[in-house]
Order: sequence, then C-alpha cells, then structure tokens
Amino acid sequence: MINTQGRKTMKNASVLTAVLLIAAMQSTFVAAPAAKDYPSKVIRIVVPYGPGAGPDVVGRLIAEKMGPSLGANLVFENRGGGGGMLGTEVVAKSAPDGYTLLLQTAAYATYPYFFKNLPYDSAKDLIPVTLAAKNVGYVLVVNPSLPARNVRELVAMAKANPSKLNYGTAGVGSVMQMAAELFAYMAEIKLTPVHYTGVPAALSDTISGQIEMGFPAAPSALPFMQAGRLRVLAITADTRWKKMADTSTLAEAGIKGYKYVGWYGFWLPAGTPAEYVARIQAEVAKAVKDPQLRQRLEEQGLEGVGSSPQEFAKIIDEEFALNKKLTAAMKIVPQ
Repeated sequence: MINTQGRKTMKNASVLTAVLLIAAMQSTFVAAPAAKDYPSKVIRIVVPYGPGAGPDVVGRLIAEKMGPSLGANLVFENRGGGGGMLGTEVVAKSAPDGYTLLLQTAAYATYPYFFKNLPYDSAKDLIPVTLAAKNVGYVLVVNPSLPARNVRELVAMAKANPSKLNYGTAGVGSVMQMAAELFAYMAEIKLTPVHYTGVPAALSDTISGQIEMGFPAAPSALPFMQAGRLRVLAITADTRWKKMADTSTLAEAGIKGYKYVGWYGFWLPAGTPAEYVARIQAEVAKAVKDPQLRQRLEEQGLEGVGSSPQEFAKIIDEEFALNKKLTAAMKIVPQ
C-alpha cells in the first residue's frame, strides 16, 4: 500500500536512517572492486515466491531489458514459502558483494507484525535499492458457486456467518492477507485465512471451490474471470482498471476509504558498496522507463517507477508504520 498522509515512521526502526548510515559507512566495512569493474559475474535475483507469481513475472520482464545494459547475466532463484519471508532471509544473509538481489513486494513491511523472531533485521540487514513498479490493485474474487453477487451481499453473508468464509493467501503476512484483512476490518466482518506457498495455489483452490474467496493481483485473475471460473466483485485501488472497466472499486462498492495498491522493489544485502547500489538503481530506472517495457508492464497491470533508494526507503518506513497500526487494530498477535 502506498499512502503517505498522516503517518509517522516506525519508532526506533527507521529504514531511511539505516540506509543513510550504511551508505556513509560502507567504505569502512567493504573492500570491493571499483565500480567500473562491476558487474564481472552472474547476478542472482532471489524471488521469494513461486514461478509464475507476480514478482517472478515482473522481475523477468525488467531483467530482460536490464541485463544487456548492465552487461551481466541475471539468473532467477525462486524461494517460495513463509509469504516471502524465506527468500528474503536468503538475501539478508548473502555476501554484500552486489551479486545477490532481492525482488520483494509490499509484504516485506508486514513480517515484523506477523512473526515474533525474524531471522534478519529489516532495518539493518537489507538496503532498499529502488521501487521498481506498482500495480493497478488486487481484486476481491469469489468462487462462482458462492451466492454473493456483489460486495454488499458478501458482507451480509460474512456477518451472518462469522469466520466461516475462507480466503486464500500467498502466506502469512502476504499482501493478499493484508488486502483481505483490511477489507474485513473496514467492513466489520470476520474472515478466516488459509495460507498457501504462493498465489497460484491460492487461486487454484478458489477456482475449485476449496475456499470461497481471495485477493489476487488483478491481472492474474483476469483470464479466470473471462472464462467464468472466478467472479470478481471489486478492485482494491481507488480507480478502476481499464481491462476490468465494469469492476467497481471497493470504495465505490460501499467500503468507503478503502485503498490497497501493491508494489515491487529491489533490495541488496547491507554493506553492499554504495556505487553498486547506485548502478543497480540506475539500470532498473532506465529499464522501466523504456517505452517497450512500459507497454509490457502496462499489459500486466503495472506502472514502472524506478525511485531513488532514499525515496524507496521513505515508502518502506511509511508501510511499516501503517501495517503496525493496522495489525494492532486487527489484534494480530505475532507467532
């Protein structure tokens, strides 16, 4: 979610402050080849979700354009599980040599509020590089057999059957869970999460009727909606997506003030030389501004961004603060 109004940064855990401190001290901690020699070998991009999931698709589109300009081979490593936390840990514990990148979603800023003992420190172990792209929103989908034909009817059904409607997630703390829980909180209903290792599995069980509903990214639901295998009730953004022009926003459907928009960004291990961070940021920003790639991203329901590390760090801080407030209101207890 990107929403900057009226939010304070996390107390004692400022990602932005950590970025600036790390940048200032990198020369002390890392003896690395000059920037002109970087990269000199394969760069690994760790995607903490399964093949075919949104981050995987986005990453490969960007890498296709970015690789030749960077002058390096980019290889992908899918490390699904834990809603994305496991793959994040892999990068947090990797050598800070510029050759292991993390491609994560907004779920990165949810983990501290769902897990008691993270195996890494979000504020110290990873450096935000760039907000690569943001999406058009997620969609509230239900199995076509569910009697609810719109959001109002779904809310009424949920109120009449507290905790009996199940929704799928891509794991504990994933953006799918946050979108659903924000909906439940604002609609004053109780839903039950069913956690999977990725979006495809959650979608599959919604389509088969094993669970009733979910909040996948709009593009991933589109073909199933068109085939009549999913019923889309609303989109989470504050504007409609042109490819689902007849699908209202949740705010239009009666959940006033609701907005949830996801994003994809890159991180590097803390201690990575500042010039390497700058090089990756510049190449991602260059790639997402390419007209051909922008068109391909738009087809996926995405908008290229390519922010600076400082801008991205500020967004992450705001996400932490918002998620802390939201999960406290939802009475979520870290496990």
